[in-house]
Amino acid sequence: MIKLFRSYNPLNIVWLAILLCLLRAGYLYSIPAKTDFPFAELFSRLHLPASYQYVIPPAVNLFFATVLVFTQAMILNYLCNYHNLLGKSTFLPAAMYIAASGLFTPFLLLGPPLVCNFLVIWMLYKMFDFYKGEDVKSTSYDLGMIVAVGTLFYLPFIYMFLAIWIALIIFRPFNWREWVACIIGFATVFFFLAVSYYLSDAMPEFYSIWLPLGTKFQVHFSFNYYNYLVLIPVIMILVLGFFKLQQNFFKSYVQTRKSMQLLLFVALIGGFSFYIRPDFHPDHFLLCAIPAAVFFAYYFLYASYRWFYESLYIILLASIIYFQFNTF
Repeated sequence: MIKLFRSYNPLNIVWLAILLCLLRAGYLYSIPAKTDFPFAELFSRLHLPASYQYVIPPAVNLFFATVLVFTQAMILNYLCNYHNLLGKSTFLPAAMYIAASGLFTPFLLLGPPLVCNFLVIWMLYKMFDFYKGEDVKSTSYDLGMIVAVGTLFYLPFIYMFLAIWIALIIFRPFNWREWVACIIGFATVFFFLAVSYYLSDAMPEFYSIWLPLGTKFQVHFSFNYYNYLVLIPVIMILVLGFFKLQQNFFKSYVQTRKSMQLLLFVALIGGFSFYIRPDFHPDHFLLCAIPAAVFFAYYFLYASYRWFYESLYIILLASIIYFQFNTF
């Protein structure tokens, strides 16, 4: 299967769709009778009805989530090939993202992290352009606005603001105007939101929504460790991918090396930003699926022993399908 997606053949789009359906078919047997879609944080709930999150039936919820994942997989694949992140054109990033986005059953339904992954890909497009851009103040401003829009949907997304500054450090010489531009872009969105709250006579609610950012690291974990055995092949692939990346690191183009460094920081920021929410929600880690998919693809593209990497990928897919019959 890996050999199939290694080639840049348009027919692989059909195989990607088949793979996507297979990795979600098992969940139909255990899908809950009622699902919610809390796509808006307190920032925008002022303008939404109280029962908005229960308007989508579970099967429809799963269908729309599947369509979003497929669309994101194709956009991510184009991003990797356009910026030559892997050294050659391939469909592996799309295949790996489809697998990574199906690891846990909470990943399979609509949710704020899934929607925000569109913004993560959009941000990566713009941040990768820092390398060749002469004047990126406008791009930095746009990135600040993108983070602000993502924060409207999902509060932990606010920490993606750090990714902008890290990208400026990696790709650009220091220019304080570029650093300030993203702050202005972020503030622009929330200025108009504050005006909306002011006109609704709800400014205390606007101030209170920032309180979680000042809370201590206090998260309550309550989950079944058995459901996380699927992470064993994931960790193996990531470790092997980092070793392979290290072997070829100085053989790659400078832009590719810098882009991989940025992806690593995006994964770390996405992973550690979960602490804002006191209740543990596994779907948060969908924010790490995009950089993880790129690292997966890098390993499988340059792995040498076919019997080993094909077996490892089959084990990963089999684990995903098996654990879909167990719910969190």
